[in-house]
Amino acid sequence: MKEIYINRHIEKEVKKASKSYPVVLICGQRQVGKSTMLYKIKEKNRNYVTFDDSAIRRLAKKDPELFFETYKPPLIIDEFQMVPSILTTLKKIIDNKKLKGEKNNGLYWITGSQKFKMMKNVSESLAGRIAILEMSSLCSKEINKKQNIMFDGEIEKLKKNYNVNVDYVDVNKLYKKIFLGSMPKVIASKIDRNNYYMDYINTYLERDIKGLSQVGNLDAFYDFLVYMAARTSCEIKYDEISKNIGVSAPTAKQWVTILERSGVIFILKPYFNNITKRIVKTSKMYFMDTGLVSYLCGWDSPRTLQNGAMSGEIFETYVISEIIKGYLNNRKKIDLYYYRDIDKKEIDLLVVRNGSIIPIEIKKNMVPNDATKNFKVLDKLKMKIKKGLIICMTDKFVPYDRMAEMCPVSSIL
Repeated sequence: MKEIYINRHIEKEVKKASKSYPVVLICGQRQVGKSTMLYKIKEKNRNYVTFDDSAIRRLAKKDPELFFETYKPPLIIDEFQMVPSILTTLKKIIDNKKLKGEKNNGLYWITGSQKFKMMKNVSESLAGRIAILEMSSLCSKEINKKQNIMFDGEIEKLKKNYNVNVDYVDVNKLYKKIFLGSMPKVIASKIDRNNYYMDYINTYLERDIKGLSQVGNLDAFYDFLVYMAARTSCEIKYDEISKNIGVSAPTAKQWVTILERSGVIFILKPYFNNITKRIVKTSKMYFMDTGLVSYLCGWDSPRTLQNGAMSGEIFETYVISEIIKGYLNNRKKIDLYYYRDIDKKEIDLLVVRNGSIIPIEIKKNMVPNDATKNFKVLDKLKMKIKKGLIICMTDKFVPYDRMAEMCPVSSIL
C-alpha cells in the first residue's frame, strides 16, 4: 500500500541539533513517523540499522565495539531502546573523536518509542553530547501543508495568519478530522482506520508494554487504556483508577507514567504560586491522538462522536494536542498550565510566560455562554493578565467582552 510522505515541521530542528551535538535522539509515540522522517532527510552517506533485526541486535549486545566498527557513522540507529547497553561504547567513541580533534557533531541519529526505558540512562551517560527531541503524530498544519507557526496565545499573531475564506473548518469537517486521528499511516494511505488502530494497540501492548515489570497483566492494562481514553481532558485521580481497574493506586500511578513516557498522553499541570493556597494541585490528562481515543471508546463514526457524551471533552483534547505538537515541533519549553481552585473555579488553559498569563477557554459552541466567568480569579496571583481567548467554532475573531476575544479553532489548525 503506497504511503505519501508528509513533510514534518521537526525536520528543521533535527538538522539544527545535528550541527551542535554528536547524538540526536528522536523519541515519541509508536508509529508517529520517526524512522521514516530520518530516512527521508538523511544525507546520502548516512547508514541505517535497526535493532528490530535480531542479528544486528545480537551483535550490538554481545560485542558493541564490533557493532560500531561494522556500522560506521554517520549512522541512524532505529529502536535504540532495545539495546541500551551500547551507551557506554557510544560515549567512548564520541569522547575519543573529541580528544583527537576530529569532527564529532551529527555522528548518530537514534530513535526509540519507549522513553520510559531509554531516558533512565541517556541523559546521565551522554550529558552534553546528546540533543533530545520529542516527536508527535501529525499536526494539522503538517497535514494541510501550512507554515510552522507555534501557538503562544498572542491574538494579533493568530489574526495575522488566519484567512477565513481559506482556513475555516466547519464543525462536521472538524469532527471528521478528530475521528480519523493524526497517525501518518492513517492520513497518508488508504488503510482502514479501525484495522489500523486495532493493530496499533496490539503492537503497543505486545512490544512496548509486555516486558515491563510494572505491568503484570496485559488485559488489565488494556482496560486501563480504555478507561483513560474515556477520561481524556479530565483530572487524574489515582484512587478512582484503582477502584475501577482493580489495581493498587501506586500501580495506577506507574501506568499513567508509562502512557506519558510512551507519548500516548500529555499531562497538563495546574498553575500555582506561593501567593494562594487554594489552588488544586491535581494534573489533567490529554491523549495526543484523538483517533486512538475515538477507537478505544467505541465511537463508530464522526457523527456519533460529535453528538455523543464526550463531544466537548474530545474537542478540548484535540485543541490541546494541536497546541502541544506545535511546542514539540519547535523544540520549545511547554509553558502551559490549567487553573482550578477548591471553589471549583476552572480555566482550561493558561499560557504563562515572562511574568504574564494569557487565560484560554476551549468550547465547542459557536458562541459560548459565560466563558470568561472565572478569569477574574487570576487577579489574586498578582501577575499581569493579558487579554484571553475563547477558542470555539466561530468563523472569525470577535471581542467576547473586555477580558477576551473569540478565536476560531480553525486559526490554530
